[in-house]
Amino acid sequence: MSSGVITNQEILRRVFVTGASGWVGSAVVPELIGAGHRVLGLARSDSSAAALTEAGAEVIRGGLDDLDVLHAGATGSDAVIHLAFIHDFSRFAESIQTDARAIEAMGAALEGTGKPLVITAGTPAVPGQVATEHDHSATGTPTAGRDANARMALAMASRGVRSSVVRLPRSVHGDGDQGFIAQLIGIARDKGASGYVGDGTSRWPAVHVQDAAHLFRLALEQAPAGSVLHAVGDEGVPIRVIAAAIGRQLTLPTGPAPAENFGFLGHLLAIDQPASATLTHELLGWKPTRPGLLEDLDQGQYFA
Repeated sequence: MSSGVITNQEILRRVFVTGASGWVGSAVVPELIGAGHRVLGLARSDSSAAALTEAGAEVIRGGLDDLDVLHAGATGSDAVIHLAFIHDFSRFAESIQTDARAIEAMGAALEGTGKPLVITAGTPAVPGQVATEHDHSATGTPTAGRDANARMALAMASRGVRSSVVRLPRSVHGDGDQGFIAQLIGIARDKGASGYVGDGTSRWPAVHVQDAAHLFRLALEQAPAGSVLHAVGDEGVPIRVIAAAIGRQLTLPTGPAPAENFGFLGHLLAIDQPASATLTHELLGWKPTRPGLLEDLDQGQYFA
């Protein structure tokens, strides 16, 4: 059984990565390869497989429902980073269940080996305070289901798995982002104004995708079993400040707008959920070095 933390002299030979061709995965894969690891990436489509091959990764074909494939990928690897998630908000409960089954399949493959299993979750919203790595999502909140799955993964530490969780903030930004910030920009273009919900004081934490990728590697190499880590660069950017930055770039007015203007994002925009990464800094020495969210918006790449 492995002793746990990996040293500079003990580089992992192969890391199985789900979601390897996705937004975060496309940054994690080169981060791992650049540090000397080999990557086995899960790919459902020909295009994903081709992108992984071009990035220098090996490919195993399948999806999150292919539990035998997930088990085989984990069994044949020295570590697992689980990034994939089915982002179908019309069937969110089903996506949570699929995620749980996938985690159990990969965790079972690593049981008793001391090998790392790094799971993805979201930073929680804690009313009236900045969320820390010790906090958990309240029942019924958007992040509660994935938080429960993450706790299941952390419990695998008692089964001989060096499991840890990297919580991502609401915005993982950078060149090529097609997530929530890009969607807000699209809505602003469609409506002719850059809006926010309520008084716009709700805050979103954020991190640059390259900083997040670096934390995933550190978690893989160094995080003790049972660690909860926050990939947070900006603790909390007010939504109205984000809207103003978008308005400046698009030369559009900024102001309050009905939540229904934003579709499913309307609910998320109203939640105040700042988060810190102080404990993560102390545990792993991780410090973000890339531009913050507002600086990224001001650089104009989202509006090209």
